[in-house]
Amino acid sequence: MYVGRDMTELAMISKNDWKDEELAFFHHSLQQIAPYLNEEGTVIHREIIKEIESRGGLNRGEADYSHGTETKYD
Repeated sequence: MYVGRDMTELAMISKNDWKDEELAFFHHSLQQIAPYLNEEGTVIHREIIKEIESRGGLNRGEADYSHGTETKYD
């Protein structure tokens, strides 16, 4: 389960200040409800995608014994 800042708090800060886990969680959530998003929701989702792309994606560079290569948000 995601434990972190909610969208109300995150909406007040720049997307480049979001943590990878926050980007991953809200991208996944908005992706699931994409057909039902209004114009504002679609814009927010697009901004999240652009921020993820600007960071080179959400994959970790290396895996070790304590974590894999994917960013986990729960």
